[in-house]
Amino acid sequence: MSDLPKRVLIGEEGPREGFQSEKKTIPVADKVRLIEALADTGLMHIACVSYVNPKRVPTMADAEDVAAAIRRKPGIQYSALWLNQQGLERALRGPLHVDGGVRITASDTFSRKNIGKSVPDSLVEQRLSLKTLKDRGIAVEWGIVLGAFGCNYEGELSTELILQRVRSVLDEADLAGFKLKGIKLTDAMGWATPRSVEQLIGAIRSKWPELEIALHLHDTRGTGLATAYAGLRLGVSKFDASIAGLGGCPFAATDGAAGNICTEDFAFMCEEMGVETGLDIDHLIEVAKLAEDVVGRSLPGHVMRGGTLKAAKQRAAA
Repeated sequence: MSDLPKRVLIGEEGPREGFQSEKKTIPVADKVRLIEALADTGLMHIACVSYVNPKRVPTMADAEDVAAAIRRKPGIQYSALWLNQQGLERALRGPLHVDGGVRITASDTFSRKNIGKSVPDSLVEQRLSLKTLKDRGIAVEWGIVLGAFGCNYEGELSTELILQRVRSVLDEADLAGFKLKGIKLTDAMGWATPRSVEQLIGAIRSKWPELEIALHLHDTRGTGLATAYAGLRLGVSKFDASIAGLGGCPFAATDGAAGNICTEDFAFMCEEMGVETGLDIDHLIEVAKLAEDVVGRSLPGHVMRGGTLKAAKQRAAA
């Protein structure tokens, strides 16, 4: 077993991926209130909005208004997601950090459902976006494989297919004049298990040992923290998570399932194992309760209800 990393970097996805999956409209003021509260917890990267087609994702129709209203704290990266050239141009006009990356979807069906294009067509369109990023001097350091562990539309995906996708991402980056430092594997449909995480990361490292690995995991089938732990054991130190477990891709065919792994639950687990997060878990718990107030329903986080072991020990001692 590899040593656990001494510290992990947790990127917060709740305001972006969480709100895009909600059925009801969330007022701009409430979105901003949650983002600003998250900025007081020690998080260094907060994904705030998606610049996507409002007809397909109505809850992101107010992306410009949200971005403009955030009172940003120095040292925190408030980011915006884009999926095509139109979205990139909107993001570049806004005040938030623009994440530069080379994206590819593992399954062709999910690619068509999620971004409206086949995998080959999406790569061709992405070349214009990569040129735009290059011309603007925006770094592109990461490749992203969406739905890397399995697909609710196509079923199990072979390791060989994912390795082909990684190869395509590296080739597209090279064509655009970028050298990638890492690959983020995402699991919007919740197919990842500890075994599949170990197998896929092992296969990628065998071919490209110089690449860092990051994980964007969901708790769709209750294996989120177990898969995150498997990643930790392999030395992965970059994870995405979502406050109170908000989230879920609206095109992943997982209606009603839990979203991303829960920020405060994952941070709690890390800290209890001696892995530093830099996060204030007690404060995260308060923000998780705020997230429930904002969306008006119960969310799947556990630590927000059970509390930390530190608090339990203090009560027992008293």
